[in-house]
Amino acid sequence: MGRFAGRLSGPDTRRESLEPRLKSELWVKALIRRCFAAEVAAYLRHRGEAGAGAVLIIAAKDGQAVVYGRGLMTDGRWGWRRASGPSAIAAAEAEAYIERQRTFDPDLWVVEIEAPALEPFVDDPVEDYPNT
Repeated sequence: MGRFAGRLSGPDTRRESLEPRLKSELWVKALIRRCFAAEVAAYLRHRGEAGAGAVLIIAAKDGQAVVYGRGLMTDGRWGWRRASGPSAIAAAEAEAYIERQRTFDPDLWVVEIEAPALEPFVDDPVEDYPNT
């Protein structure tokens, strides 16, 4: 087993990182396989830069979506933050958000999973809002 076997922390897009991390392309492929293993559909919506492109994940179910992006959590750890806000949004709003982000970052990876939550598929903490 390799050093990263079983871990699915987010890809590292920080240049100053001292901890070796998976390249974005490999991390995205592992996420999609993890979803398939749990019998959850996952789609690569946009292919970014293979080595270090940022990743956005859309967790969508029944016309509602939450867009997650990797960032610093309130406790100082890296994790998945709700980029689309505290509540689920309509799928069309999520699409508009993704397109705006792609204009700023053409190296962006976008993955969509057909699940209401991201937690079962990543090892990093996921931002949660109470009562949503």
